[in-house]
Amino acid sequence: MSAHWMIAPPPPRAGSRIVLVDDVFAVGGPLLSLAAGRDVVIVSDRGIAPHYLPRLEAALRSRRRLSVVLPEGERTKTARTAHAVAGRLLREGFGRDALLIGLGGGMVGDLTGFVASVYLRGVEYALVPTTLLAQVDAALGGKTGVDHPLAKNALGTFCFPTSVVVDVRLLATLSTRDYRAGLAEVLKYALAFDAPFLAWLEDHAADLRTRQTAVVAEAVARSIRHKVEVVTRDPYEEGPRALLNLGHTFAHAIETHDGYVRWRHGEAVAVGLDLAAECSRRFGWLTDADRARVPALLRSLGLPTEPPAADPARIRALMARDKKVRAGKLRMIFLEELGRAVLSADYDERILTEVLTETFGRRRPEGGA
Repeated sequence: MSAHWMIAPPPPRAGSRIVLVDDVFAVGGPLLSLAAGRDVVIVSDRGIAPHYLPRLEAALRSRRRLSVVLPEGERTKTARTAHAVAGRLLREGFGRDALLIGLGGGMVGDLTGFVASVYLRGVEYALVPTTLLAQVDAALGGKTGVDHPLAKNALGTFCFPTSVVVDVRLLATLSTRDYRAGLAEVLKYALAFDAPFLAWLEDHAADLRTRQTAVVAEAVARSIRHKVEVVTRDPYEEGPRALLNLGHTFAHAIETHDGYVRWRHGEAVAVGLDLAAECSRRFGWLTDADRARVPALLRSLGLPTEPPAADPARIRALMARDKKVRAGKLRMIFLEELGRAVLSADYDERILTEVLTETFGRRRPEGGA
């Protein structure tokens, strides 16, 4: 991996400079060059800040700097938190020339981007993703947002960071659970767009699970290329970008039902991918053999295939709040074949209901959000 490897130029209408680096804190690196001579606000959380915030603060040379350290977890990603962060910026007198830097995972990136998009009607921001999930997905697409008790990411904007600086060495501080949760987003790209990548993941599952650096870097780079290609063609999710949400309609319902407490986003996505594959098999699109590859690879990567105990009707009701609903019809992403996802509103609703009933009805519900 080269020191400064730009994956792709920004899309013509919107986009970010995405760079893979060997040391994000190096003098003269892309992030520090962007911040030179500017007022900087670093947003991080209590899990990441002890590891990397002092190094970033020491490396930055600017007229003024403010660090905001938030509680960990998805439950922090609310409009109330965004309001509080904006209030600190206002009290400290940060203007429209300020640069916000999100140092953390998906929650930090989503919240930083949301604040940047609305603070004084918009300021620039950059992201340093520190989780696998953020490096391959959450930090890349220009989607910002905060959660609502009724739906994940219910409030948000499209606002592309000026730069996203990816350093896979930052993944060293991740827990095993959080790291493996990010692998679900890597698998998503293979299932949705790239059958050869799927075979590569099957061949390298053990190395990915144990975080072999070169293999992880290759998986990250290939995932980023897929994300950039889709976002370049459809920056504002007017068409094919919706395919990036394979498994996510199920996943967001699981997370909302859970109250954003027990289930990691990637764990819920893993279950969602398996559910999408099962629906696709019952539609007659996937063979039994191809369908079986999905849970087998999920298990090889250390990811769950069983959902939480929940009332299937409750899960279906939560799915109905998905952003892909049009004219009262829930559009879903399924697999025409491995490596080819499709967005459909013309699917057999009975099959979806059967899959939800059989899957979530296996165990007695234990409550939910």
